[in-house]
Amino acid sequence: MINDLTIGSPIKLIIKFAIPLLMGNLFLQLYQISDMIIVGRLINVQALAAIGATAPIFMVFLMIAFGFTGGLTVITAQRFGAHDNDGVQTSVFHCFLAALILSVILTFCLTFFLRPLLHLTNIPPQIFEQAYNFMFILSLSTIMIVMYNLLSGLMRAVGDSKTPLYFLIFCTLINIALNFLFIGKFGWGVEGSATGTLAANTISVIICLIYMWYKFPLLRLKKEFMHYRSDVMRAHLRMAFPMALQFSILSFSIMIVQSVCNSFGPDIIAAFAAALRIEMFATQPLLAIGLAMATFTAQNWGANLLSRIRRGVKYAFLLSTTISLLGFLLVRYIGHDMIAMFIDTGKSGGSDVALIIEIGSQYLVISTLFYFFLGLIFVFRNTIQGMGKPLLPLLSSITELVMRAFAAIYLARLMGYSGIFYASPISWAAAGSLVAVGYIYYIRKFSAETLRWQMGAVKQKLRENSPVD
Repeated sequence: MINDLTIGSPIKLIIKFAIPLLMGNLFLQLYQISDMIIVGRLINVQALAAIGATAPIFMVFLMIAFGFTGGLTVITAQRFGAHDNDGVQTSVFHCFLAALILSVILTFCLTFFLRPLLHLTNIPPQIFEQAYNFMFILSLSTIMIVMYNLLSGLMRAVGDSKTPLYFLIFCTLINIALNFLFIGKFGWGVEGSATGTLAANTISVIICLIYMWYKFPLLRLKKEFMHYRSDVMRAHLRMAFPMALQFSILSFSIMIVQSVCNSFGPDIIAAFAAALRIEMFATQPLLAIGLAMATFTAQNWGANLLSRIRRGVKYAFLLSTTISLLGFLLVRYIGHDMIAMFIDTGKSGGSDVALIIEIGSQYLVISTLFYFFLGLIFVFRNTIQGMGKPLLPLLSSITELVMRAFAAIYLARLMGYSGIFYASPISWAAAGSLVAVGYIYYIRKFSAETLRWQMGAVKQKLRENSPVD
């Protein structure tokens, strides 16, 4: 359902828009966690480590797709906020064209450069072939992942965050069922997990396309708007490239951390992989608020409602702070039991299960202390992007890369594997502080410009209405 976010209570709209996003993000994490639980319990710890060790590589390509399509649809949301229906449909065509080209490039790179990438991340020899087979099959689903992200982004651009949720739930359930079938019944191992993901994504995109064609006439590709315009494409790419670079930098920094982690062996890899999945699950509410703010800001920016954006940011900040505290309490007190779900002690394959659970729990204890800064990143970075200003978010991502890589490499040498635990928290604190200060700068600057424009308009009107001597 199309939803105009430029009218109504900002906090109610943000929460209403964020709840389906939250549910979708939770199902996405369930989607990923189920893979690891099924693999860890139906196969063994080595298979779990193989999937966990490859996750950052695929995350780089996934985040490029997510950032690129997110940047494209910011333009769509701005045109929708300005009530420019022709502009929306022109944007949709250029979004599809750019996304299709990107998906082909990503698939080619991931397929043909997979072995060098795996060697680059120090994957242990005993799990290398499992990791390669898993990633090769998964790489074939890249085009479907790009298209699903684009379709979801287009629907969110016109204010509908519920429909993408329904398709994600469907895709998650299909994926879980196929994993049990391919791994538990057919005994395909990690290859079965990747095949299930490929099949589930393909089915979901096909159904999503059909549904959007009938239910969202504004987002249909129409012949009269299917003409390439270099100026329109440049406007989309000016948002898409910085956001893709921003997200790829973030995931690349995680790949560096994973590379350091991989040097400590399969047990540490398994512990780190399980802890990261739990952390991603716990921080999804913060991500949902950030995604809601991106669309809320883009629509209101297109409508030139700056004061409304300020009110939305204030409410989002308070909400994210509260959620950060709740996430801290949740993970801190039940994180140990959550990590234990990933491993069947009867299929440890010679690994020290107790040590794996303890290491994963230690990471969660440390990272939860910094969820507040992660909330700052999601709220302020997405707000600035919604304003159409991608360079500061890109700079904050570079800051995350530098801080995370430095902390992981230096602290790991100094403290052993426990030094890795501080890499993300340190990077969150640095990047969160940067985007918070940047938002204050931008909002003051734009408020002053708006005030000067309004005063100039009033003076011009007075001059026009003044009596002539």
